[in-house]
Amino acid sequence: MRKTLFIALIIAVLFIAGCSGTTTSKKIEKEYKIGVLLSDTGLGDESFNDSAFRGLEKARDELGILFDYREAPDGDFETPLEELTQQGNDLVIGLGFSVQEAIEKTAEKYPDQEFLLIDGVSELENVTSITFKEHEGSFLVGMVAAMASKSQKLGIIGGADVPVIHRFEKGFRQGAQYINPKINITNEYANTFSDAQLGREIAEKQIKSGIDFIYPAAGFTGVGAIQAAQDNKVFTAGVDSDQYFVAEKAVVTSMMKNIDVAVFDIAESLVKEGAIPQDIYELGLAENGVGLAPIRNFKLSEEQLKAIEAAKDKIISGSVTINLD
Repeated sequence: MRKTLFIALIIAVLFIAGCSGTTTSKKIEKEYKIGVLLSDTGLGDESFNDSAFRGLEKARDELGILFDYREAPDGDFETPLEELTQQGNDLVIGLGFSVQEAIEKTAEKYPDQEFLLIDGVSELENVTSITFKEHEGSFLVGMVAAMASKSQKLGIIGGADVPVIHRFEKGFRQGAQYINPKINITNEYANTFSDAQLGREIAEKQIKSGIDFIYPAAGFTGVGAIQAAQDNKVFTAGVDSDQYFVAEKAVVTSMMKNIDVAVFDIAESLVKEGAIPQDIYELGLAENGVGLAPIRNFKLSEEQLKAIEAAKDKIISGSVTINLD
């Protein structure tokens, strides 16, 4: 079994390179191609897929890579992965835990092809894996929610009853309880990441029960919940990307999952090294893999802001741990 690495993103390396006078605009000898299979919600989710797409667009603009993408709204992941592999892409990326089985089947069929799996862990030699410590960023969101809530009733909406969503839920719950151990938290699974109307309905049901801060980790389903929060004048938080512009009067902050940065960094490794590191990466607060978007719509006191920063430092140092059992 390969050793799991806890790495810092390559932002620091880029900064050092910039200081030394190097640029990403230099001519490259080879034109690299990347193919990406988006998760089943596709482009326009204003969250997970869109973030990865931004990373590829940046790699195209700054590194000169070419990229193509596929969507799989019908749940057939193997066919588009086969297509992307047959195109001769230097790297094929699969987004989301749901694509893992298909990407591993394809990787076994094409052992010389390099693959990248985001939000899942594979032990195959030609599959690099990247996961995120969503629980660490969600802990901070939970703190903010407990500070902003008047009713001390919070709601969580999960897209599916799966480990990656559990990390959002458990981090948020423990962060809120870090501020108020007696806070009331309700959790419900939508069992879909693509139904905005269902997200709205679940959010409205939670709001009627007195919940005044909703945390949806549910892709496009969560967009409906965020919009419902604004319509009903309660607070909410986004996930994966800064979702403030989805509901500018309701989104207090977002749990940033820096997929765009991770994708760009992998693309840069491909361009500079001719290959990507074949390892397992887990990115959290220490690695700048997750974090908080700016806090808006609710003004925190200096004391509250310092408490959030102190908690962040304690999570990084290990003096505050988040139970995922």
